[in-house]
Amino acid sequence: MAIPVAENELCLQLASQADLDRIVATYNASIPSRLVTADLQPVTVDSRLPWFAAHDPTRRPLWLIVERDQYRGWLSLQSFYGRPAYDGVAEVSLYLEPIAQGRGIGRWALIELMARAPAYSLHTLLGFIFGHNLPSLVLFERLGFVRWGHLPHVANMDGVMRDLIIVGKKVG
Repeated sequence: MAIPVAENELCLQLASQADLDRIVATYNASIPSRLVTADLQPVTVDSRLPWFAAHDPTRRPLWLIVERDQYRGWLSLQSFYGRPAYDGVAEVSLYLEPIAQGRGIGRWALIELMARAPAYSLHTLLGFIFGHNLPSLVLFERLGFVRWGHLPHVANMDGVMRDLIIVGKKVG
């Protein structure tokens, strides 16, 4: 049984390039489940350097989720669609280490993100979640995200066509 986390033992820390090894390892660990990412093969640290560089700490940060000085996962904001009219919209990415899952850490991180979002001039947060990823859908929906889009059978996961659900929440 997972031990719930004490919220006062958690914090978000801005990631540095030196953290990219563990960020990539967490991401790659999620690939075999076919629940979280559309990547089907592990990515390399080198391939993620441009992605890391796109995370401006003043506009679209990438954070480490830390529990009592122990890395538990990462959380990021990415610009949506790349057009000026969408500057107030960001996509949320949340990846947790297996030890952190089911303990309320993801919930805490999303609540913290929603509180910080206006400081980044955001009015809307989006999540792109596979339709079969029920734990993530439940998590986001319990925090007030609403299903805004459904793209049926758009992801080919080893010959199984999967739906993509877009959830959104106004935050500012």
